[in-house]
Amino acid sequence: MMNVDWLDDGRKVPDAVMFHIRIMAVHAVRVLGLSPELIAKAYHFNRACIYRWLKQYDEGGYDALESRMPPGAELLINAEMDDWLKQTVLTCTPVEFGYDTNLWTSAILADLLKQEFDVEVSESAVRLHLKAQDLTCQKPEYQDVKRDDQEIEYFFNDKFSRIQRLANKMGADIGFEDEAGVGVMTRHGRTWGLRGQTPIVKVSMQRGGYNVLSVVTAEGEMDYSIKDDTINGERYIEFLEELISNRSRPLILLVWNEIKNNRIGKQAVKNKVDLKERLVSALDSLQQNTKRVISFFSLPDTQYACANVS
Repeated sequence: MMNVDWLDDGRKVPDAVMFHIRIMAVHAVRVLGLSPELIAKAYHFNRACIYRWLKQYDEGGYDALESRMPPGAELLINAEMDDWLKQTVLTCTPVEFGYDTNLWTSAILADLLKQEFDVEVSESAVRLHLKAQDLTCQKPEYQDVKRDDQEIEYFFNDKFSRIQRLANKMGADIGFEDEAGVGVMTRHGRTWGLRGQTPIVKVSMQRGGYNVLSVVTAEGEMDYSIKDDTINGERYIEFLEELISNRSRPLILLVWNEIKNNRIGKQAVKNKVDLKERLVSALDSLQQNTKRVISFFSLPDTQYACANVS
C-alpha cells in the first residue's frame, strides 16, 4: 500500500514533487490572490515556509523555487558528466537514445546518467546541474525537417507584396490555408536548452490520425474540413469549391498554423476517437471566435498579412 503520510505533514513530501508544490502555492497567492495562511493550511506547511517561497519567487521567479543541494553534500555528477549533459541536450534528442519523444526531461537525463556513467541521481539534482550549465527548461520552437529558410526569406521580402498588389487589383481576399495531418501522438511540453535561446526541435510533419484542411483570413473568417483519408488533388479541389461556393469575392490562399501546435499539440490525446472529438471541438470553437482569428494577424511575424485590412 502506498505511503501517504506526507498528506498530513508537508515536511514528508517527496523531494521530486516539492518544486511543483512550491510553484502551485506561489501561483495561488500571487496570481489567484489567495492568502498565504490559507495555502499553508491546505498544503500542511508552516506559514513561514509559504512566505519564504514567496520571497524566493519575488527575487528570482519560479526558478528560485528549485530545491537546493545541502551545503557540503557530495557531488555525484562530476565535471565530465556536466559536459556530457550539456552536449547531449544541445546536440541530440531523446529519440536517438531510444525514447519515444523529442523533448528532454530531467527524468530521461537521470536515466541516461545511470546508463552512461552508472550513477544514480535524482531529477532535482539533474535540474540543478543543468541550470549550472546555463540551461533552462523552455517551450521549444518546432521546425519542419523540410523547412527552407531561403524560401521563407524570399516570401517575406518579395513574393507576398506582389500577392497583395494582385489581391487589391482583383478585389480579392487573402486566406491562409493549412493541410495538416494531426496525430494521436501529440507534441507538447517543454525541453531543456540554453538560457535565452528557444530550443529548436526537428520533427516530421507527415504523421497524422486525421487530415485537416482549413482557411482563415485577416478579417476573422474561418472554414475547415476533416478527413480520415489522404488529401489528394481531387479532395483538395472539392474543398476549394466548398470555399468559394458562398463567396462574393475572389480568394487567394496562403498557409497558416494554429490547431495542430497551439491547441491539439498541448492536449494529451487518448486515442483516435478522442482526437476526432478534440479536433472538431477546437475547430468549431475557433470558427466562432472571430477575435481570435483576427489576433493571428497582430503578431510581429504576421502583421505583414493584414497591412491592407481596414
